[in-house]
This record gives sequence, C-alpha cells and structure tokens, in this order.
Amino acid sequence: MKKITDENVIPLFAEEQVKQEETWRKSIPAQVFLNYFFALNYHIQHTDDNGLPNLTFFREHHAELDEKDLEAVSKILLTSWSTEYALRATAELGSEDYLRHALHWTFPQAYYTIFAGLQAFLYTLNIKTNHADLINREVGRLVVRNAYPRAIGFYAAGSYPDFTIHRLPLAGFKPGLHIPEKEIDAQAQIGQFLRTTRRMRAKSIRSQVQANSQTALRSAKTGKILDKWTTQHWNQITWRLGYTTLFDLLSRLRISSNHKEIDRFVEADIDFKLFHESLLDIVSYLNGIHESYVAKAIGLEKYQQLVATLPTHLQDNFVAARLRDTVEPIIGGSTMYQLRHAA
Repeated sequence: MKKITDENVIPLFAEEQVKQEETWRKSIPAQVFLNYFFALNYHIQHTDDNGLPNLTFFREHHAELDEKDLEAVSKILLTSWSTEYALRATAELGSEDYLRHALHWTFPQAYYTIFAGLQAFLYTLNIKTNHADLINREVGRLVVRNAYPRAIGFYAAGSYPDFTIHRLPLAGFKPGLHIPEKEIDAQAQIGQFLRTTRRMRAKSIRSQVQANSQTALRSAKTGKILDKWTTQHWNQITWRLGYTTLFDLLSRLRISSNHKEIDRFVEADIDFKLFHESLLDIVSYLNGIHESYVAKAIGLEKYQQLVATLPTHLQDNFVAARLRDTVEPIIGGSTMYQLRHAA
C-alpha cells in the first residue's frame, strides 16, 4: 500500500496544475480524517462479531438503582438522544454544500451524543461524573476488560514513541490516502489514527507537566526544567496516558466553531455526505451498545417504559427503532445464552 505520485509528469497547463495541486494538498488533512472515520465504520460493519450477549462482562452486568438514579440516567439518555436527533436532522437535509458548512456543529454533536450515552452506561457502574478525562480513563479500562465487542475492543498502550496496538492485527501496515476498500486498509487507517492520537496526548501531557514547576521533570545535574526528553523521561508520564481507545479517537471531533482547523475541512474537496453517513453509523452502533447496557441494568421493561414516555420529537423514530432492532434482541440473546449454559 504505497502512495503513488506523478512527480515526473510535466503538465501541459502548468498554472492549472499548480491550482489543482494546491487544492489537493489543502484537502489532505480533511481526507485523512474522513478516511479514519470511514475506516472505523468499515471495521465495525465488517468484523465478524458475536456481540454483547457473548461477553461475560455484559451478562454479569447489573445495578441497584433507586428512583433518583433512574431519573438521572433518564436525563442523561435524553441528552444523548436529543443530540443524536439534531445530528440526524442535519444529515437528512442532504445538500452537499450544507453538510460541508454544518461540520461546525455536527462534529461536536457526534461526539457529545456518544459521550452522554457512555455517561449513562458508566452511571449504572456507579461511576457518576461528567469529567471528560475521568470518563476516558474509565472507558479505557472497560475496553481492556472486554466490556465491548471485538469490533471496537482495540486499544493502544505504551510510552512515546513506541506504542503497542492491541486487538488490531493488521494495524502495522502503512495506510494510503485512499478510502479503505479492504479490512487491511481499514485496520491500517485505524492503527495510524490510534498512534497519532496517542502521540498528541503524550505531547499535551508533557506540556502540562513541564509548565508546572511542582511537577516538571528537571536535570539531575543542573536542577533546571528539561527541554529535551529521552525515552526514560517519556516513561515517567506513561501512567498519565491510560489506554488510547476508540473513544479517544472520537474526542478528536471536539472542534470549536472558531477553531482554525474547522476551516480546513470546510474548504476541502472531500465527500461530506460520506463523512456524515460514517459518523451516523458509528453513533448508532455505540449508542446501541450503551443503551443495551442500561436496559440490562435497569431491566428491559423499565427501559421500554422510558422510551414510551419520551418527548414528541423523539417518539416513533430512531430511539424506538434501535430498541426494537438492537436492544431487545441483545437482551433476549443474553437471556437465551444464560439459559443454555444453565441447563
């Protein structure tokens, strides 16, 4: 999977060629980002996965929630569903140009609907927080403990710059600049996404540590704050990184409306409709997993009652469809699994 360039080709119209080259180069960051999320969705859709009912963590999941807890979980889910509703409403408008400029809010919408669904799941584990770093740390541990299906159970660990990627056997291959067409392409893209995200996180933590005189690493000889780090120095902050998972990749969607990076996406020449379709598929898949965990914790009947009493804009749409097509079969599958193994 090598990148092929035509550096030795002499264009007939040099000025036009230069303009095309500039447009292409400006589009590279956005195209790479699109490739990442398309690859994530491709991997999810094409992984032969037995799903939640076969996971010990899921089958053993239960919670003792009182009425106050149920109300809190319901509010969190309502936030998730309302945000997903807004995301879907944008995608349904369908105009390529509209979807291009809608990235200012669809990126964070995709992140926050998943983030809220994850919060609801964590609440049933008695982890009651909205602190992003704490949530990322906890969900990293859950991924490693096999609380998620194999399709999204991959993660990166280790010190900068020698990261190790787990449960993604083809992640070491070199990715191209094209949309993944095979599983090897998808895993190569995801592997690069994991490495670049963990690298950014490591450098961010180093900046935070070194900016604080109380935590900064210093030279053993001079006592001055270190400017250059060795592998040994990087090892000292590895514990702060935790595990890098799918949820860290999704956090890259948190781009503020005045961030310069968003302008590069808006001006890029990429398939914005495909981008939104990939995001919606990932959102629906992850929200379905977290909703299934909540339903398992509070009981399917109570969860069905919750869905039945939603506000008008959430009635008879994707929430009810996902309950029917995803949550109920998963809960039923878990019950059948337990009955077979109890016999």
